[in-house]
Amino acid sequence: QVQLVESGGGLVQPGGSLRLACAASRSIFSITVMGWYRQAPGKERELVAEIISGGNSNYASSVKGRFTISRDNAKNTVYLQMNRLKPEDTAVYYCNRVGTPLIPWGQGTRVTVSS
Repeated sequence: QVQLVESGGGLVQPGGSLRLACAASRSIFSITVMGWYRQAPGKERELVAEIISGGNSNYASSVKGRFTISRDNAKNTVYLQMNRLKPEDTAVYYCNRVGTPLIPWGQGTRVTVSS
């Protein structure tokens, strides 16, 4: 069973940047599509970015042009570079497969955008 550990969150001012990392306990090479999800207080979890094993990526409209997802299969790690952060990006961020079956969710990493 793959385990996921997210890191890199924190408190940042509006306009700032953070880089999140998601380390998998074993190879994710065979998982075609990996994604970053987020869950804001009182809201459902949403997919914000996904990356296909060949490198193509897709983004939610709310983050397009500001966030960049990447993956390093050799390191079993997926990254999310977040630039020009806004208060509405405040959430707990998780990574997981896109599609089924989902991997058990990690603990997530909290991102707070506030002045």
